[in-house]
Amino acid sequence: MKTDFARHLAWTSDHPLGFEVEWAEGPFLFLTNGNRLIDFISGIAVSSLGHRHPSVLRAIRDQLDKHLHVMVYGEFIQAPQVQFSKHLTNLLPAPLDCVYFTMSGTEANEGALKLAKKYTGRNRMIAFEQSYHGDTHGSLSVTGRSIYQDPFRPLLPDVTFLTFGDFDALTEIDDQTACVITEPIQGEGGMRVPPPGWFKALRSQCSSTETLLILDEIQTGFGRTGHLFAFEHEGIIPDILTLAKAMGGGMPLGAFVSSTKIMDSLRRDPPLSHVTTFGGHPVSCAAADATLRVMTEEKLPERARWVGDQIRSKLQPSPISTLRGRGAMMGLDLPSTAIAEQVVKICLDQGVLLGWTLHSGTVIRLAPPLNIPQNILDEALDVILGALHLV
Repeated sequence: MKTDFARHLAWTSDHPLGFEVEWAEGPFLFLTNGNRLIDFISGIAVSSLGHRHPSVLRAIRDQLDKHLHVMVYGEFIQAPQVQFSKHLTNLLPAPLDCVYFTMSGTEANEGALKLAKKYTGRNRMIAFEQSYHGDTHGSLSVTGRSIYQDPFRPLLPDVTFLTFGDFDALTEIDDQTACVITEPIQGEGGMRVPPPGWFKALRSQCSSTETLLILDEIQTGFGRTGHLFAFEHEGIIPDILTLAKAMGGGMPLGAFVSSTKIMDSLRRDPPLSHVTTFGGHPVSCAAADATLRVMTEEKLPERARWVGDQIRSKLQPSPISTLRGRGAMMGLDLPSTAIAEQVVKICLDQGVLLGWTLHSGTVIRLAPPLNIPQNILDEALDVILGALHLV
């Protein structure tokens, strides 16, 4: 299998982990070599219910017995799409009442950027340094790391990057700006949380210039930070909300959500201004609806806060690291990339899967399933603490 993996699959780096997964259950990955790993990154914030949650599997099986893909998105009435969009928007504040389904987070951001330009008739976009919004051309254009942009230039024009969390920089948002796109917490930038009041100032500046505020909650959404959505921490409401990762319960699904008034601009001049073949796949939507029900019924956003408290109480006293983030979306910041790599390797050898954030080699991602049992959480934290004492 490893030979075929090396020969036939495109790699994204020269050194993939290369583990062969035989099966997964709850917080665990079981490998073909007989080892068991505690998945402490949840497939990069995807498996917030753990792997193969029974309610999600049941919803998938029920939909498999009805139909799979039947038509490109938006043309036929498909019950899983309708039911999930109603369920989701009922949990969102007004005016976020209209959902456009995609297959992934980067596609959700692509749609959101197009929607903002179409609705406002403006071209200028503002994003933030150290941000991450995806790797397709549009979302890469608003990702604040030149090392990933440079090989693919020219990208979209008229994009201005500001410093995340800088109050004074917000005056750059003017009446020529179509949108501002930002994450509530910069995940790949190292779990960076802006100072108190910054998001309210951002919301105010966008409103005063009639600029659309896009919040990328692809990683922070669905309970990860201690609220169902991270913007609830800030007391603001975006004009467009983008979602993916944990939404599908392990199935591929993304979405951008806005008001009906804004979303209607994609219907006309011309019609079909944004289309997708597989967006809102019925099996993925069925899985997502089941995921959301489990999340709300089991109060997993509240449990995310408890998980974060446990992580802080166990790891915060470390003399060589600091913690930042919210809820069960934490970053362990270490003095150097070499030390971070050592900690990840020691933990991996002892059965705990960790990884660093994309834009910061010194920050280790801590993002366990929100429903991880306490004894497994304690086991993983003991291994991490032991690794910190060894490096």
